Amino acid sequence: MKTADQRTAEGILFTDQYQLSMAQLYFRQGIHERPAQFDHFFRRYPNYGMHEAGYCVSAGLEWLLDWMQESRFRDEDIAHLRSQRTRIGGQMFGDDFLTYLREQGNFSRISLSAIPEGRVVHPNVPLTVVRGPLAMAQILETPLLNHLNYQTLIATKAARIREVSRAAMVLEFGLRRGQDRGANAGTRAAMIGGADFTSNIGLSHVLGYPPKGTHAHALVQVFLALGNSELEAFRAYAESYPDDCLLLVDTINTLESGVPNAIRVFEELRATGHAPMGIRLDSGDLAYLAVQSARMLDAADFSDVSIVLSNDLDELAIWQIQSQIVDEARRHGVDADSVIHRLVYGVGTRLVTSHGEGALGGVYKLVALQEGAVWRPAIKIADSPNKITNPGLKQVWRIYDQRGHATADLVTLEGENPHQEERIILRHPGDHSHHRVLHQNEISAIEPLLVEVLRAGQPTLPAPTIDAMRALRRADVDRLDSGVRRIMNPHIYHVSLSQQLWDLKQQLLSEMRPS
Repeated sequence: MKTADQRTAEGILFTDQYQLSMAQLYFRQGIHERPAQFDHFFRRYPNYGMHEAGYCVSAGLEWLLDWMQESRFRDEDIAHLRSQRTRIGGQMFGDDFLTYLREQGNFSRISLSAIPEGRVVHPNVPLTVVRGPLAMAQILETPLLNHLNYQTLIATKAARIREVSRAAMVLEFGLRRGQDRGANAGTRAAMIGGADFTSNIGLSHVLGYPPKGTHAHALVQVFLALGNSELEAFRAYAESYPDDCLLLVDTINTLESGVPNAIRVFEELRATGHAPMGIRLDSGDLAYLAVQSARMLDAADFSDVSIVLSNDLDELAIWQIQSQIVDEARRHGVDADSVIHRLVYGVGTRLVTSHGEGALGGVYKLVALQEGAVWRPAIKIADSPNKITNPGLKQVWRIYDQRGHATADLVTLEGENPHQEERIILRHPGDHSHHRVLHQNEISAIEPLLVEVLRAGQPTLPAPTIDAMRALRRADVDRLDSGVRRIMNPHIYHVSLSQQLWDLKQQLLSEMRPS
C-alpha cells in the first residue's frame, strides 16, 4: 500500500513546476480550456559512443494510460499547491485556479493517438499526439515524457541485443542495477524489445512469464565458509532443483574446478533420470571460457546443455564475443556454430541503464491551437535547424518499396492521403535541397502509423500483450534494410515531410522571421 507521500509524489503532481506555472497563466488569460495539440517525438537515435542505433522501438504507452486514468488533483494535492509561496511570500497559485484544478484537474477530456508499442520508430516522427484543453495538456508533458522516453530507450537497447544475439535466448538481469522502481519499467521495455525472460519475479508474474535465474557466488561461498566444497554446494543445488539445475562455475576456478564439478553433478543427475540445464560464466574471458567449457561438456556427453554468459554484456560485447568464439573454436578444432548455438545471454546493467546513452531526447511541442472552429498551426523556431518543429495536425505513413521493405516514414498534414497521389514528394524535414520522388509503381504498401488509443479520457483499445508487441517489433525489424539494422554505422532511414506540410512550415517560418 502506498504511503501518503508516495501518492503525492507519484500522482498528478508527478510533473514539473513550470507546467503548473504555465497552466495558471493560461487560466489567467482565459485560454486554459482552448483545445490544443502537442506532439511527442525524439530528434535523434541513441548514440552509445562507439556505436549507435539506426531505429528505435516504441514502448511505455500502456503504463502512461494507466497513470492518466488514476491521476487527478486531490484535496491533498491542492493543499500542497496552496502552501507554495512566491519569492516575497505571496501565494504562488491563486485559490480560483486551485478550485479549477480540483474540479477539472484530470485527464478525462484528453485524447491521444500514438504509434503502438513494439513498433519501430524514427526521429522527428510524432510517436504520441495529445489533444485536449490547453492547461491539462500542458500539465501532461512531464509524465508523458517520463513514461515513454525511458521505456522506448530500453526497448531499443533490447532490440539491438536481440538482433545481435540471433536465435539465442536473452535473459534480462537488471533489477539490482536499475534506477529504483524505474527498473520495473526497464524490465517491461526489455521484454517488449527482445528479452525472452527476466529475473524480476514481480514483473514476470504481472506480464505472464516464468522468472528465470540461477544461484549467485554466495551459495558456493557459504559452503566454503562452513568447511565444505564447491562440489557439495553444486550437489545441494541439484538436490533442491534437479530439473532446473544451472550452475555458476566461476567462484573458484572455472576450468579446473567449476566445470569439472558441474560435470560430475550432471552425471549424478542423469543417473537419477534428470536432465541438467547448463552452466553460467560470469567473469574472465567469456569467449575463451565458453569454447573450453563446451569442449569439456561435449567430452562428457553434455553437448545439449546451455552455457549462460553474463557480466556487463550489451550488443557490442556480444558481437565481439561471437567473433572471438569463431577464432577460438578454429584454433582448438571446435565447431564454432555448435558453441554459439548453445549460448544464452544474461544482460543486466548495460541494458537497464542503456549504457552509453542514458536518456532518449524525446520532446513535447505545441503544434496547433484551436480558435473557434479553426485549428491554428504553431511552430517553434530555433537557431538550430534540427530544432524547428513541424506544425499543424498530422498523420504519419510508412511507405514500403517493391521488396516489402520500409523505405520512408512520411509525415503529412491531417487529411492528406498518399494513396491517392500518383507521385509522392518526400521532403527532407530541414534541408530544402534534399527530396525524393516515389511513384506508385515503386510502392508495395502505404500504412498509417498513428492509432487513436484514448478518446476523452477513455482507452479505445484493449491493452496488447507482450507477445503481440513483440510480434510487431519482429515484423517491423524484418522489414528494415540490413544497413539500417547494422550495429555499427547504420544506414540513415528516411523520415520525410509531404509537400503540403513542407509548404506550411516554410510559410510559417517566413511569417515569423523578422524581415
